[in-house]
Amino acid sequence: MATLATGQLTLADYSKRLSPDGKIDPIAELLSQQNDILEDIVWKEANQPTSHVVAVRTGLPAVYWRGYNQGVPSGKSTTAQVTEPCAMLEGRSHIDAKLLTLNGNSAAFRLSEESPFIESMSQEMVGKIFNGNVGADLKTFSGLATRYSSTTAGNGQNVILGGGSGSDNASIYLVLWGEQTVFGTFPKGSRAGLQNRDLGEESVQDASGNWYQAARSLFQWDGGLVVKDWRYVVRIANIDVSDWVGVTGTQATTASTNLIKLMMRAIARIPNFNMGRAAFYANRSIQEGLMVQALEKSSAALGIKEALTQFGTNMKQLEFMGIPVRGVDQLGIAETLVS
Repeated sequence: MATLATGQLTLADYSKRLSPDGKIDPIAELLSQQNDILEDIVWKEANQPTSHVVAVRTGLPAVYWRGYNQGVPSGKSTTAQVTEPCAMLEGRSHIDAKLLTLNGNSAAFRLSEESPFIESMSQEMVGKIFNGNVGADLKTFSGLATRYSSTTAGNGQNVILGGGSGSDNASIYLVLWGEQTVFGTFPKGSRAGLQNRDLGEESVQDASGNWYQAARSLFQWDGGLVVKDWRYVVRIANIDVSDWVGVTGTQATTASTNLIKLMMRAIARIPNFNMGRAAFYANRSIQEGLMVQALEKSSAALGIKEALTQFGTNMKQLEFMGIPVRGVDQLGIAETLVS
């Protein structure tokens, strides 16, 4: 499958551009290590301070067969404007200044103490990329599950049903990231990704109202999701996790709803893989089953390959038809049935 085109930037790419020595910000690396999807997403600066306005083509112009000495009517395509919001995610921390003194005021110690905030911000952002619903919370943005929630919607042909009908249902997503397909966005004039501001040392109160000195930090991440072309996302929903684990029922190898077959169908619905970088996203239960099948070589389409992260470290990567299969903990096993 195609590699990411030059000029389509991930968080690590933006980090390198902003660092004077060309190195990756430790926060950018930690984010991608904890959520693989953040290695894949293409980020693009929004064209508005709080949102990104995108023109979506809704119809093609009429064209005609003509004969000699005959003209044809002029035509035009139709478009619609869609406004995608940029949401604001924040967290604040404080560390006893005495602890910093005891540890030599090292940046590494402070980062280790504040890493839970990085993890929490990362999980929250990834959770919204999949499960956000601006209709339920105006402070957020709509994720893929909200956008691909019905087989009868305008994008319904890219919602494939896995046959599950119980309470332990999961989804797997195929996304092709690119500036003309699907990308993350951040407010015009701001920076991409998680920002950490050192607020210096201040007097703070403990739970009893007593004062002490603390080093305070502000974590901020402003971002949103833009689906510019809905054809470049496919959701396989209603995967019965119990059946998948037991390789029975709807997930028996002979069943028409077997996940391997549905993943092949999902690939067939992506118009052009040269438009960006493709990846599947699944919860750990789904990914685990695929890894077992790859190890047992029960499907020629599955494999575990040697790969490099964007940080240059070696890794083992699960692939299906050459497309990475990423684990995402924010994808659950008790999803509402899709119809």
